[in-house]
Amino acid sequence: MQDMRGAAFILSAAVMSAEVTIEHTGYQGWHNCWRVTNGTVEVIVTGDVGPRILRYAYVGGRNIFKEYAAQMGKSGESEYQIRGGHRLWVAPEDLKTTWAMDNGSVQVEGVGGVLTATQPVDGAGFQKQIVVRLAPTGSEVEVVHRVRNMSSLPMDVAPWALTMMAPGGVGITGFPPRGKHPDALLPTNPLVMWAYTNLGDPRWGFTRKYLTLRQDPKNNEPQKVGLFNAKTWGAYLLGSELFVKQTTADSTKRYPDFGSSFETFTNGEMLELETLGPMHRLDQAQAMEHVEKWLLRRNVRVAEWTDAELDRAVGALLAR
Repeated sequence: MQDMRGAAFILSAAVMSAEVTIEHTGYQGWHNCWRVTNGTVEVIVTGDVGPRILRYAYVGGRNIFKEYAAQMGKSGESEYQIRGGHRLWVAPEDLKTTWAMDNGSVQVEGVGGVLTATQPVDGAGFQKQIVVRLAPTGSEVEVVHRVRNMSSLPMDVAPWALTMMAPGGVGITGFPPRGKHPDALLPTNPLVMWAYTNLGDPRWGFTRKYLTLRQDPKNNEPQKVGLFNAKTWGAYLLGSELFVKQTTADSTKRYPDFGSSFETFTNGEMLELETLGPMHRLDQAQAMEHVEKWLLRRNVRVAEWTDAELDRAVGALLAR
């Protein structure tokens, strides 16, 4: 295996485990990329920058993730490149720690159908790693995010997994279980705003159980909210394809951004579904881990943005 400071590790041949295949490929101008597929869906990870998951799609289908065409196939830039796809950050957001450069090569390893992409230590002193486990059938993916503090100083941070969705769809998330007054007298969750949040923006939608945010390529004003849900999840409906990612949050622990385990952001270019883990105090060489479960579904229709319709279209998938 090549040293972490060098180029991405190249597998000598395709790696297969049951029905999952990992193969070396090029993608969008990058030469060292890796395709993980079970014949139904595919996940593409680049070894030239990152760690970054560039594509999640049905084989031969469109990418559900956003791609910034002008930033594809490049590396070594002097400024941070958002690029698109799925990335791993640390929270709370800070220009030095969160926006540390990820524009160099990463070590990629495929063992037993599991792909691991590990970044060298970044400028903030963190080593980030993303592990992809694709189910042998269907579309389910487990994505493990690890952050290790390789600096000599303790760091107070949380893992932050951000997925950038292709334009033109609708982001969906849900609130914790609802109740009735006066049976439920105490609050159940925060709804967190940023200075630029405008809940009067027509892209927002609220029902009793759900929050929706429409991505509008004609509206470049940024919008963002956060919330806490022990069963944290976000979904994105693009045409008739539905992407869902889920994780579990712990109400006994401290979360960044006024207690957010989920955040969603949009502008005129894309929409982000973001999950966050709890705050950790990482001493030297200590690591934290955050796990998401993904799935993709075709032929999903939402006739109207009501609780009943969203229960039917999304709720059954969340129970898996």
